[in-house]
Amino acid sequence: MTEYCIALDIGTSGFRCQALDRATGETLATSVTARHPIPGMNVIDHVNYAMVAGEEVANGLMIDAANKLFASLGIDLSKVSTVAICGNPFQLSLFQNIEIRDLAYAGKNMLESLGVVSPPRDGDVVKASDLGLRGMPDAVLIIPPAVTHEIGADAIAMLMITGVLDSKEPCLVVDYGTNAEMALIVDGKVYTGSAAAGPALEGQQIERGMLAAPGAIADADITDGGWRCSIIDESMTTREGDVVDPRTGITASAGAMHKKAVGITGTGVVAALCCGLEAGMIHPPKIDAPDGRLHLQDGVCISSADVDEAGKAIGALRAGFLTLLHEAGLWVEDVRLAYMSGASGLYVDAVKALRIGMVVPGAERIIQFGNTSIELARRIALGKVDMDDLRGFAKRLRATHCMFATAQTFKDIYAVEYSLWCCGMPMSEYNNMLDIYGLPHISEPTASPSVSRISATDLPDAEKVRVNILYDTGTVLKGAIDGCIQCGACADECPEDAIEIKEEGGSVFGFVKSDRCAGTACRRCERACPEGVLQISPFGISD
Repeated sequence: MTEYCIALDIGTSGFRCQALDRATGETLATSVTARHPIPGMNVIDHVNYAMVAGEEVANGLMIDAANKLFASLGIDLSKVSTVAICGNPFQLSLFQNIEIRDLAYAGKNMLESLGVVSPPRDGDVVKASDLGLRGMPDAVLIIPPAVTHEIGADAIAMLMITGVLDSKEPCLVVDYGTNAEMALIVDGKVYTGSAAAGPALEGQQIERGMLAAPGAIADADITDGGWRCSIIDESMTTREGDVVDPRTGITASAGAMHKKAVGITGTGVVAALCCGLEAGMIHPPKIDAPDGRLHLQDGVCISSADVDEAGKAIGALRAGFLTLLHEAGLWVEDVRLAYMSGASGLYVDAVKALRIGMVVPGAERIIQFGNTSIELARRIALGKVDMDDLRGFAKRLRATHCMFATAQTFKDIYAVEYSLWCCGMPMSEYNNMLDIYGLPHISEPTASPSVSRISATDLPDAEKVRVNILYDTGTVLKGAIDGCIQCGACADECPEDAIEIKEEGGSVFGFVKSDRCAGTACRRCERACPEGVLQISPFGISD
């Protein structure tokens, strides 16, 4: 009888899971959600929502999404023996429905005044059904340990899978995502940090942004006749698209692939920014074009608002790794080896990422990895790594964690980055601004770094089995709205079409698609309500 196991990566922007044959290790199916089921665009939004709406509601949304994701794998769930999960401490704590306030608040006095006791987070094995995972009565759920409450299983995965701890020279590894974990390794010592970069570099909060899917623009290059776009085809392979005049959108020449572009991925946004800066068309956040937009294939455009959003994400990344360098007494010329992990880190053009500030400028060698979190979850699920191995690795990992939220160096550098990307400061003034804060200058990025791509895809064996994408987890929040006049202003204002107002049994209710709602980072619907009666946080999960 076939015995299955499931590997689950709980990312800040969505869930990814794979079904495996426990005996052979063969990947049988892959499913991912298009978004995270908790309202919000980053981990801070998720935690804020959980603390306001209640951890039970947040946990219910995650478990519901996981159940739907597992059901889409097409395997007999009753034959699943093991589920292994990986993610940052916030996500794993919410999934387990354990204390999160020790993660949300900085300061021992604050935690003591609230009576908060940190849970151990040293790894656990529990029955999957005890957490509400359905259809797998005999399965155990394996939760890997954290190093500290700030450094979680995702950081362990990043360091363990890439093997950076064995580096003989200073190196920097960054997991490029909504919540970007990063580590600097120097003479065996590890400095870690986590920057809430936001989802712009994953194609979200971008006007025409989307996940990697057929029809998405994934890259762009400057040619003699215009900009050559690259489009993802039905096999999820990037193909040569049209050459377009970026100022007007007029097609100069048609590409070999006649797939219509329908949106742009995060890697495409990075490419468009790089091309726009090199062509002198982007002066952040403004765009030098007749209508103030960069035009790509088939009417897909990059707006000034997109430049602003992507710039803030890039700024958080660069401020993060510069802060780690400063903490270690190093600077940009001292680190010549950079690792890029995560889906964004794997698929992006590494040289373009380097040129716009996403990679340490002194990097002469760049190594691109796939999704290290899902890989660690796979190894745990298959029994290749056990809890003793993980706890031993965590114990060996004596890391110096830098809390960017309270680090003055991060605040100073991010002020420079914000001035650059959002306030019109030219790059020529960047080092002058660093002088104000008493920080060293940054150098021009390496002209021709060597780039190695270790993985073909961010999800192992994705080329062998079809990837199921759940664009709608179907989880809806519902709540009564006393005093609602059903004017529709909230629905009109919602940029994600997440909210609907309906009357049931003589009362007015709001229905919110949880995975589409931007949560505390938005609240445009609440502000649009002319009666001031709409509050999303008290809504519960609809039956």
